[in-house]
Amino acid sequence: MMPRSRLVALSWMWLLLSVCQSQRATKDKPNIVLIMADDLGIGDLGCYGNDTIRTPNIDRLASEGVKLNQHIAAASLCTPSRSAFLTGRYPIRSGMVSNSSNRVIMSLGVSAGLPPNETTFADLAKKEGYATALIGKWHQGLNSQYRGDHAHHPHKYGFDYYYGLPFSLYEPCWPDPSRDTELAITQKVWIYVQLIVIAALTLALGKLCHWICIPWSLIHFMVFLIFLLAYFWLSSYTSGLYWDCIMMREDEITEQPMKAERAGTIMMKEAISFLERHREGPFLLFYTFLHVHTPLPTTKAFIGTSQHGLYGDNVEEMDFLLGKLLSAIDNFGLRNNTLVYFTSDQGGHLEARLGHVQLGGWNGIYKGGKGMGGWEGGIRVPGLLRWPGVLPAGSEIEGLTSLMDILPTIAAVTGGTVPEDRVIDGHNLMPLLQGNVQHSEHEFLFHYCGSYLHAARWNPKDSQAVWKVHYVTPVFQPPGALACYVTRYCRCSGEWVTYHDRPLLFDLSRDPSEATPLTGDTEPLYDLVISTVADALEKHKKSIVPVEQQLDELNQDSIWLRPCCGVFPFCLCDKEWNAPTGEPW
Repeated sequence: MMPRSRLVALSWMWLLLSVCQSQRATKDKPNIVLIMADDLGIGDLGCYGNDTIRTPNIDRLASEGVKLNQHIAAASLCTPSRSAFLTGRYPIRSGMVSNSSNRVIMSLGVSAGLPPNETTFADLAKKEGYATALIGKWHQGLNSQYRGDHAHHPHKYGFDYYYGLPFSLYEPCWPDPSRDTELAITQKVWIYVQLIVIAALTLALGKLCHWICIPWSLIHFMVFLIFLLAYFWLSSYTSGLYWDCIMMREDEITEQPMKAERAGTIMMKEAISFLERHREGPFLLFYTFLHVHTPLPTTKAFIGTSQHGLYGDNVEEMDFLLGKLLSAIDNFGLRNNTLVYFTSDQGGHLEARLGHVQLGGWNGIYKGGKGMGGWEGGIRVPGLLRWPGVLPAGSEIEGLTSLMDILPTIAAVTGGTVPEDRVIDGHNLMPLLQGNVQHSEHEFLFHYCGSYLHAARWNPKDSQAVWKVHYVTPVFQPPGALACYVTRYCRCSGEWVTYHDRPLLFDLSRDPSEATPLTGDTEPLYDLVISTVADALEKHKKSIVPVEQQLDELNQDSIWLRPCCGVFPFCLCDKEWNAPTGEPW
């Protein structure tokens, strides 16, 4: 029988060995920082050919890592593109699509959201011991059954920490300065309502206790006045500024309405604080900029500094803030053990204009933009990855890659596994990034506009050709335009599109601008390509399991689901009142 002292010694040795192995495994797992811009055109960056907008920090990321030259979003609008990014699956599979023109989550008062049975890359990383955080834009829903249930909060999808905008930036979020008076009056009215409530309760108590002698009609009038003010308050404040433009920290609303011009600064400080708290790693940070979505809230320090108006100012401010994040990674000694990824959710918004002033991005040589299901400008986005000592610096990849590839890539580098109970459309990028393989695992990609399939591409494994087949294309308006300026966003079906009985065919390797369609007369392989892509499309359709579409009936606003900081409907707060609003840093 083994002596007791030897048994105790062996137990201690086993414990110490286990701890050492655990620590060594943690060090072997890289930290992960995923950075996503909003509506950034691929042609807006110096590393993708722009020589008039200054983006030195993004360009440095490209020179120190790998640049993806055919990086494709799964959708050309925010909500479905981000759901695909999070899950590694086409939005049609999770139901984050619509048959109507409402192709994104329309407000924080809807019950729509990313289904809770979907698995995100944050879920996978968390299972492998990672601390996870999402800072910035969410736009995947918030409440479902009642106000405050937070059924679609980032916490439900693997993120331990959240700070940011649960909806999306849009025009009401950065109001004209003339509304400062309205906002000031709003604050005063809430104070007066509280005073009337206190007065009514005090008088009612005094009346019941026979301390004072006043008519009940006075108290009834005060109660009536309170309800009247509440009704008119609610009726007056139909603007999304009050209900959608809010900031949250964890489950708490910190600003309602938000101060958009300072949001970027606060978000970046939150991100750096997260890095500092978790510098021992491993961690996953998903930082999703509010830049460069309209209305382009920009600090005074950057207004007027670019050659391209407010949009250019906003891009350069975003680059500045990105530089702060990269500097923090270096300063905390995390550079060599951190995988950094930068992209955009879709292409630039061509129709975003004020008069003749362009407020949306530039998609370079690529046709189309945000909201267009098939044209390249709406779905080809930047893709930059840096991991010193692991990924070759300064390299470029022409092969086909997708935002959906991030989930399986994260599974690979964290030691996790992708879900096996569902179709995952992305592929692990690491073999391609490290040069171990020369061809992407993607042979086909399919391009949706809402629930309607508009186009598909084929990159044969034995060829450099990239065939793009368009079955449906948007009708640009007015006639002769190169975007949908009348409707502001291109539509997906009906009279607003052209259905091609003879599909349009392009070879992007020769015609990346999709300028000249190929025909049977000009391309000997036309019939072969069309039939091959049609067969792949039929196989793809058979893999789609019908699910409830989140962005149709569930995408209807309900007053009872709107988030509220305070006593509904008097929903106002600013818990960041001492945060800076002027200088960016």
